[in-house]
Amino acid sequence: MSEATDLSRRRLLQCLGLGAVAVAGVPEWLFAAGEQSSQDHQGQSEPDVEIGITAQPTEVPILSGRPTKVWKFSGELIKGPPGTVKDIPDSYLGPILRLRQGQKVRIRFHNKLPEPCVIHQHGLHVPEKADGHPRHQIGSGETSAYEFTVLDRAGAYWFHPHTNHRTAEQAYYGLAGLILVTDTEEQLLDLPRDEYDIPLVIQDRSFDDRNQLRYIAHMHDRWRGFLGDRILVNGKPDFVLPLATRVYRLRFLNGSNSRIYKLVWSDGSPLTVIGTDGGLLESPEIRNYVMLAPGERVDLWADFRGRKVGEEITLRSTVFSGVMPMMGMGGGMMGMGRGMRGGMMGMMGASLPQGTEYPILTARMVREEPDQRVLPRRLSQIQRYRPQDAANAQKPRSIHLSMRGMSPRLNGRSFELTRVAEDEIIPLNTLQLLEFVNRDHRARGMMMAHPMHIHGQQFQVLKREMAPGFERQYASVSQGFLDNGWKDTVLVMPGEKVTILKRFDHFTGLYLYHCHNLEHEDLDMMRNFLVQA
Repeated sequence: MSEATDLSRRRLLQCLGLGAVAVAGVPEWLFAAGEQSSQDHQGQSEPDVEIGITAQPTEVPILSGRPTKVWKFSGELIKGPPGTVKDIPDSYLGPILRLRQGQKVRIRFHNKLPEPCVIHQHGLHVPEKADGHPRHQIGSGETSAYEFTVLDRAGAYWFHPHTNHRTAEQAYYGLAGLILVTDTEEQLLDLPRDEYDIPLVIQDRSFDDRNQLRYIAHMHDRWRGFLGDRILVNGKPDFVLPLATRVYRLRFLNGSNSRIYKLVWSDGSPLTVIGTDGGLLESPEIRNYVMLAPGERVDLWADFRGRKVGEEITLRSTVFSGVMPMMGMGGGMMGMGRGMRGGMMGMMGASLPQGTEYPILTARMVREEPDQRVLPRRLSQIQRYRPQDAANAQKPRSIHLSMRGMSPRLNGRSFELTRVAEDEIIPLNTLQLLEFVNRDHRARGMMMAHPMHIHGQQFQVLKREMAPGFERQYASVSQGFLDNGWKDTVLVMPGEKVTILKRFDHFTGLYLYHCHNLEHEDLDMMRNFLVQA
C-alpha cells in the first residue's frame, strides 16, 4: 500500500469515526497502488533469469507396479545460465532452481490444474505480488508472472502452493520444488559442490492398494495434521544414497505437511550443522540430533572418510515426545464428548505415529575417493540484531497459539483474505520484537507443537522460555533446535514462548504469518501483517 493511499484511508476512517480494527478488511482495489510501488521499488527491468513453471496433473512411478497420479511443477529455462533449472529424475517433485544473489528473476507460472493455484517463494524476501499471497492465486488455465531480485544470502529455499484452503492438499499431491541460492561469501568457502552437494527433501505419504495417494480420511487427520505411513526422500521410498568415502554437503528440507523429524545417524555419529533456513551459520555446530519441523531446512557437513566400501549408515528419526495433544499431559480428555475422545485417541493410532523411530534413508559407500577438504571454522558473517533496537522494544507483538475445539487460531483470530488488526500493522523499514506464545492453559490437553512461519525477511531467534510442567517432554527435543542462524520457520512447543527479532524492509503490502502444519494453515491458523510506509 502506498503512503498516499494509506493516508487517504486513515482520513476516510477518521471522517467515519471508525477505528482501524473495525474496518481492517482492506478492499482489493486499495492495494493496486501498493502492488505497483512494490514492483517499482526493485526497479525490475529485463530479467537475468527467466523460468517457466507449469503446475499440472501427471503420473510418476513411486512404488513398484502401477504409476501414481500426482500434481507436479515442471520447469523450463527460458533465459539464464545453463544448470539454472534441474529436474529430479522420476520424481513428482518440481525442479531445483539454482539462483545467485543479485540476479533479476522472472517466473512465468501457468496453471494447468483443475483449480486455482499460486506459488510461494518460501524464505525469499520478495515483493508481495511475487510472494504467493492467496489473494493473487490464478484460475485453471490462467498465467501469471513473479518478478523479483534475489536479495537473500546463499541458502536452501523452496517453492510450494499457497492457495486459499487448498495448500495442504496441493502440496501433498506433489507441488513443491527447491531454490538453491549462492553468493560470493559462500563461493569463497571450500564446501562440497556439484555432485557432492546433495539436496534431500523428506516427506511422508500414504498409498492405497492401487499405488494411489491416500489423504485425509477423518477430521482428526486434519486437526492434528496429516501423517503418512511411508517416508519418501526426493519422492522415493526406501531411499538409498550411493556415496564415495569423502565429504558431502547434505541439504535437508522437511517438505512434509505436518510430520516433525528428530534426525540421528544410526551409529551414533554426531551431525555437523553448517546451515539452517536462511543459509550458513557463523561457524559449524555439532549436535547429537537435529529437530526438523515442516518447512525447516538444515545443511550438514557429512564426512564419510574412513568408512569402507560396502558399509552402510542409516539416517533415522528417533523417539521424542510432547508435540501432540495429550502426550504426557494427562487428564486432558475430561469434559470432552465421547466422539471427540475417540477422535483424539485415534490421532495417536496412526500406523507411523509422530515421535516414533523409523529410517529416513540409507547412505551406502560404493567407492573410495580421496578428499583433503577441511571443515571451515568460520562459515559466514551474521549481523546480530539487538532487542533494544526494535521499534517496539518495550512492547513485543505477542501471537498466542490456540487449538480449542476444531479451530486452530492466532490471537483468537482466523484467516481473512485481506483483513488485518491494529496490532498486525507494521511500519516499513523497522526491526520488530515478536513472540509466539503456546500456553493456552484453559485448553492444556489440546496444546500441540506449531512450526510458525513468517513471510518476508529471515528472522533471528532471541530466546525460548518454557512454562513449568512441560520440562520432561521438552527435554526430548530441546537440544535439537538450531536457533543461532537465520530462520523463517520456528517450532514452538506446548508451554513455550519463543521470542524473535525480524526486520520488515523494502516492500509494503500483505505478508502472511501462519502455522506450517499445512492442515492447520488450511484451517485458517494464518493471519496477515500489513507492512506500510
